[in-house]
Amino acid sequence: MKQDSDLRNNLKSIRTRLGMSQQDLANIANVTRQTISGVESGQYAPSVAITLRLAKALGCQVEDLFWLERDLPEIEAVLAKPVPNGQQLRVSMARVGGQWIAYPLIGKDAFRQDMIPADGESTSLTGTNKVRVRLLDDNLDTLHNTVVIAGCAPVISLWARATERWHPQLRVQYNFANSMAALHSLCRGEAHIAGMHLYDPETGEYNTPFVRDVLAGREAVLITLGVWEEGLLLKSGNPMGIRTVTDLVAGGATIVNREIGSGSRMLLEQTLQKEQIPFDAVQGFDNILKTHQDVAQAVVGGIADAGMSTASVATAFGLGFIPLHQSRYDLVILKEYLEEAPVQQLLSTLGHRMVHSQFEILGGYDISKIGEVVATV
Repeated sequence: MKQDSDLRNNLKSIRTRLGMSQQDLANIANVTRQTISGVESGQYAPSVAITLRLAKALGCQVEDLFWLERDLPEIEAVLAKPVPNGQQLRVSMARVGGQWIAYPLIGKDAFRQDMIPADGESTSLTGTNKVRVRLLDDNLDTLHNTVVIAGCAPVISLWARATERWHPQLRVQYNFANSMAALHSLCRGEAHIAGMHLYDPETGEYNTPFVRDVLAGREAVLITLGVWEEGLLLKSGNPMGIRTVTDLVAGGATIVNREIGSGSRMLLEQTLQKEQIPFDAVQGFDNILKTHQDVAQAVVGGIADAGMSTASVATAFGLGFIPLHQSRYDLVILKEYLEEAPVQQLLSTLGHRMVHSQFEILGGYDISKIGEVVATV
């Protein structure tokens, strides 16, 4: 069939995540390699029979592979708070009192800091690091179907929410931790997945050298979540005219920093070293905050003139941004966890349009290689 401009597909991302070449998939689905290439490029709209064979060959549903862009509905809604005219917004929606309400996801409203419901109540066992837990529910299925991710990327929560909508029986627990803390948490058996964005200037590699060092021989895979822009968050309009880290010192700017082990702090230190700027020459270098959101709030509130974070966080808080580096954010997973059904369900959604849409409208992320295995250790 000829090309359908409204037809979209995830064929390539799902195929590559499963380690298949175009010819491998063509052989299993009993079609030509040219057919696979044409479908992936959007130049060919497959027949119903071919669509069913492709879904069967990849072990997924047809709707995981294909969708029509025009199927997405549009509705009118009332904004819950005023925003600048013409500004494109990320919003959450609810039906209240017979009308649709749109809640702008701007600044602090873009993040959730709700109290987390407890699964149980624990009592320490004397002389050990163990506890006895009295569960608050006798249904263990939820606990068995929980995937724990340690990381610092705000988009992990977007991914988790989209996944839970697609797999209602799956629960994703996101534990905040900087890159090195997340990796150590994985090593200690406290998480299934660790998210990290550390760059090693000596090897020119992202994340892999650090994983090899910390895991010390344990087998793991690194799967890319995306490439994000990291740099300096600045007050809106950049009133101090900051363009580089050198300007921080020349203009007497005050910054807030991240803790040791975070990718943002490591990038700042590497950039200062490259420019031969002593750390103590930067005002506020030892003012430590724990999260990307905290850094942004410090700049918004006037506590600091600048801080290290990402382009997506700058956009969410309406701040200025000076890009310094593109960092690859990887998910590190021990091979022993890869065959567990909840982990497989979570990873399968990396190719889903619901996840891609959340990342794309956020901005500041290149997700062209999302879901690809970039290294094994």
